[in-house]
Amino acid sequence: MQFPTSVDSGKKIYFASDLHLGVPTREKSLQREKLFIQWLDEVSKDAQCIFILGDLFDFWFEYKQVVPKGFVRVLGKLAELRDKNIPIYFFPGNHDQWMKNYFTEEMDIPVFNKEVQFACNSKKFLIGHGDGLGPGDYKYKVIKKIFHARVFRWLFARAHPNFGVWIGKKWSYNNRFLNGEVKEDFLGEEKEWLIGYAREMLKVEQIDYFIFGHRHLAMDYPLNEKSRYINLGDWLRFYSYATFDGEKLELKYYLK
Repeated sequence: MQFPTSVDSGKKIYFASDLHLGVPTREKSLQREKLFIQWLDEVSKDAQCIFILGDLFDFWFEYKQVVPKGFVRVLGKLAELRDKNIPIYFFPGNHDQWMKNYFTEEMDIPVFNKEVQFACNSKKFLIGHGDGLGPGDYKYKVIKKIFHARVFRWLFARAHPNFGVWIGKKWSYNNRFLNGEVKEDFLGEEKEWLIGYAREMLKVEQIDYFIFGHRHLAMDYPLNEKSRYINLGDWLRFYSYATFDGEKLELKYYLK
């Protein structure tokens, strides 16, 4: 499945991230899941494709024969959209980084474990979840390398799923270190690592749109006269997403 090189008339590309399904409670997560499914139904009417840029789940680990319980509604909806031939692309975040082949084999949704560049309608995009990019955040980058190590994943998979999923959910929910110590306020350009990353990339090549999640801060930030950094916010507080119609990229809010 290739990335779109152009947007058809009347169509749009959609970007969303950071639903963190599973927290803070089953009831609140279910409400958020149903709202996201409602959004998917609506955007499917004119979607050229849909990008999900990570942390769809607050915790996800694929054993060889087991995936975490729950989320059947959103998984079913994504499968339904793929059956309608709407392309969907998934980029794991720091909370659902232990993706293997479930999405690919069961729903024909490709999974990309690194940020990706592509060109569409003469605009260049660089997209990904955003965790571990840019200067600073060194402790998290070390943790990420450990968690991505094959030996760590092999050892974790040896645990019974009941225990493994329980400890994974507990760690994911409680540990702000794993979360990248997310703050909900703009810290200023010098301290926003993804802005720093984007500025370094612009020294090498022109990129029109940098689109990331992870930061939990819905923002459309100009980097220069041609380039913008868009953070998709989340579906915990902002219910935000982005669209590209071939000419204009917009950050939007589903509940506003």
